[in-house]
Amino acid sequence: MAALIEAIEIKRKAYFEYESAPYHCLDVEVSKPTARGGQTLVRLKMRNLLTRAVFDKTFKAGDKFAEPDLVMSAATFSYADGDGFHFMDQTSFETLTLGTDILGADRGLLVDNVEVQIHRYNGQPIGIVFPPHVELIVASTEMGVRGNTASGSVTKPAVLETGMEIQVPLFIKEGEKIKVHTETREFAGRA
Repeated sequence: MAALIEAIEIKRKAYFEYESAPYHCLDVEVSKPTARGGQTLVRLKMRNLLTRAVFDKTFKAGDKFAEPDLVMSAATFSYADGDGFHFMDQTSFETLTLGTDILGADRGLLVDNVEVQIHRYNGQPIGIVFPPHVELIVASTEMGVRGNTASGSVTKPAVLETGMEIQVPLFIKEGEKIKVHTETREFAGRA
């Protein structure tokens, strides 16, 4: 039997099961009572890993949650086609295909041979976790024009090799390889 976790013990980035679904804790706020006899409340900002919905919910400190049957396995992105996105499991070397419903907007971060962690809940893949940064090539961007910095605009739009569009500094040129922060989808430096 899985161990039970009390609400007061849940930390940021922890995983727990609530109403028969796995959740990822994004933020925790504990409010202690000021009056005698008051209860300590724990407010969790949490993401349902099956539906990707994010919401806030308040629990009593003693509420208990089960640990989810959540397994993470290392995989490498191989290719995409009409059937979906194909990954190679790094331990079993099997090919795993994920659809756009599981990846969503994350497909803009997929380049050949990028290593990810695939979340499996009760044996079924439900999502992927990227490394902190992914290296992508700038497919198209405007040339930086001298004098643009005077207006306070020191970034310009750039379309990356995967089709994702982000803001980059003026000195970045087409064909350059850059790092993109996978959580915020922002420019993180040259590669």
